[in-house]
Amino acid sequence: MEHHSNIVPWQLVASKTGAVLKHVKLNSQQGFDMDHFRSILSDKTKIVAVVHVSNMLGCINPVQEIVAAAHAVGAKILLDACQSAPHMPLDVRLLDCDFLVASGHKLCGPSGSGFLYGKKEILESMPPWKGGGEMIDQVFLDHSTFASPPGRFEAGTPAIAECYGLGAACQYLMDIGMDKIESYEHAITKHLWETLAGREDLTLYGPAPAADGGGRAALVAFNHRTIQASDLTTFLDFEGVALRSGHHCTQPLHRILGVSGSARASCYLYTLEEEIDEFARHLKDTIEMFRNMDG
Repeated sequence: MEHHSNIVPWQLVASKTGAVLKHVKLNSQQGFDMDHFRSILSDKTKIVAVVHVSNMLGCINPVQEIVAAAHAVGAKILLDACQSAPHMPLDVRLLDCDFLVASGHKLCGPSGSGFLYGKKEILESMPPWKGGGEMIDQVFLDHSTFASPPGRFEAGTPAIAECYGLGAACQYLMDIGMDKIESYEHAITKHLWETLAGREDLTLYGPAPAADGGGRAALVAFNHRTIQASDLTTFLDFEGVALRSGHHCTQPLHRILGVSGSARASCYLYTLEEEIDEFARHLKDTIEMFRNMDG
């Protein structure tokens, strides 16, 4: 279920180092298969990189269980929080992850921004990965010493404007309250899922939400049984409805599901229940239009 950004870099690492990549299967509910995960862990496992929330399935993975299992064999864990950080409270101490990454644009921040969290003791043990200005302590002609983390990993002039923008965006979300955002999205997610699940001609992906709307992220990917996702989203766009279609940077996942792509409806703190109803009406009309075209 991983985004390509949590697959391709590890493939590049493996090609350079000879490391062996292992992938966790989906369970019967299209979620993270803990039993399979435990079966492929060993004392040879060095790092576990896992998404917190799938940007296609919407499932919320059992991070604390995953972390505990990884640490039990001495592995470090990197959590991809790009799809969770904007939508729910995160406590890295409670999660106990060794690294956590998130992208700025999904946090209402500037594109091209983001951050990496790492446990202090781990960062202090790591050498710099890139050389340049600002990441040094002392430079001599035959050697250099380096700044303390995180400075040693930030060579050159940083993206100052983007960093300020990301900080302002995070402050904006914290002022609203991540717990309030999560609670509001539960209700919106429940309404979106039930609206789409009421159509027999649609296939929805990922686990159904809990009774209160929790248990999954505020997005639903789906396919119509006869209409291509790209055709649906194109004509919905003409009606002012913004959906995404394609593989959502999860080609391996779509292959496992037996489809080339899907349409995805996503909600956030500004999404209104009335907008979901409006989307449902336009979806119904668009599907009816395609049926009429087929004669």
